[in-house]
Amino acid sequence: MTLQLPVIIERLSDSFLLNGKLFALTLIFSLPLGLVVAFGSMSRFRLISVPVRAFVWIIRGTPLMLQLIIIFLGPGLMNLPFYWPAGSNGRFVAATVAFIINYACYFSEIFRGGIQSIPSGQYEAGAVLGMTKAQIFFKVTLLQVIKRIMPPTGNEIITLVKDTSLARIISVKEIIMMAGEYTNRGLIWPLFATGIYFLVFVGILTLLLGYIERKLEYFKA
Repeated sequence: MTLQLPVIIERLSDSFLLNGKLFALTLIFSLPLGLVVAFGSMSRFRLISVPVRAFVWIIRGTPLMLQLIIIFLGPGLMNLPFYWPAGSNGRFVAATVAFIINYACYFSEIFRGGIQSIPSGQYEAGAVLGMTKAQIFFKVTLLQVIKRIMPPTGNEIITLVKDTSLARIISVKEIIMMAGEYTNRGLIWPLFATGIYFLVFVGILTLLLGYIERKLEYFKA
């Protein structure tokens, strides 16, 4: 047991780096994509807004676990002219794509609510001053929107950390799947140890998000 301890911790740490990589890639791509989806759902053109809203409804209304399975197995089962890369890399790429799509839809609703919560008078005042719609959005409303959406966005970010463990459903060897291998050998402590990894990471994120919220207190509603 003593000799196994450093090896097990090293393997758990390596697996959690996979969780962290999935978390980072999802956040980097889903946030800007979510803003694009939000603008699509708010579009005045129904040919754009209706399909976008329907897509968001489907993604938000179905389990992420199901989406992972469909995105990973779908191309092969439907005989599409597209395949994920072979091996663990392909599984990780498929998981990343599934997470980005899922979280982009959730973030889009947060963004949409934040944008629509800004009083219309601010847009009218900007127009009177001769500002374009883009100038009004980026120079007048954007920071106010960011302040208003920080709490719900922070909650989604914390949820994303824990959701990365769902990648094991398509055999991405993240930390809980790795700990499960040792549990099958009669060791229970690696499974509990995974909780420490998540708690520490979530604790750091909570402090960071709290710091950002305090910095944005300048823009009081």
